[in-house]
Amino acid sequence: MSGIAIVDYGLGNLGSVANMLKKIGVPAKVTSDAAELRAARALVLPGVGHFDTGMRNLVASGLKAVLDELVLQAKVPVLGICLGMQLMARRSDEGSEPGLGWIAADVKRFDFPAGTRLAVPHMGWNELEPRDEALFRGLEAAPRFYFVHSYHLVCDAERDVAGWATYGYRFAAAVHQGSIYGTQFHPEKSHRFGMTVLKNFAEAAGAA
Repeated sequence: MSGIAIVDYGLGNLGSVANMLKKIGVPAKVTSDAAELRAARALVLPGVGHFDTGMRNLVASGLKAVLDELVLQAKVPVLGICLGMQLMARRSDEGSEPGLGWIAADVKRFDFPAGTRLAVPHMGWNELEPRDEALFRGLEAAPRFYFVHSYHLVCDAERDVAGWATYGYRFAAAVHQGSIYGTQFHPEKSHRFGMTVLKNFAEAAGAA
């Protein structure tokens, strides 16, 4: 296939991501087949759920080895969404399994001072402060995206943060390191803002 492969490892809004890519005219297929993954121009690693479950599914299915080969060796562009982005880190407060380790980062739970009246998970629309043209080119001022998460990435190097959002404190809402991209928000649920992000990723990856 010449478009985008949406990695099916048993977690994530697979249909929603596929439908949004179809809506913007980007060929995409949900698959767990190694040959189809290797034939794709770019990958999307979605995810909703528990960190350890995600990593165990990737390892048990054999997908971790295939993805490591494609992302780390072949440098195939990849976009992680929500849990998919968190799995790219080394580890998470949510569990004990090691992450993919593609990004020098750890996943931390939201931790607010006593008396702070902020619910966890962080759920709903929030403004984003873009720092990276690759994903956020062409967006209007103060773009808004849809979030549902209790954990967030903390990068070793601030240069890897592609966009910030604030919920109690500022956190990494998007990352970009070489051919590796990630969004903590759900572009497939973020209307025109999310459509722009997915279109920018597809164009950067040569998959549009």
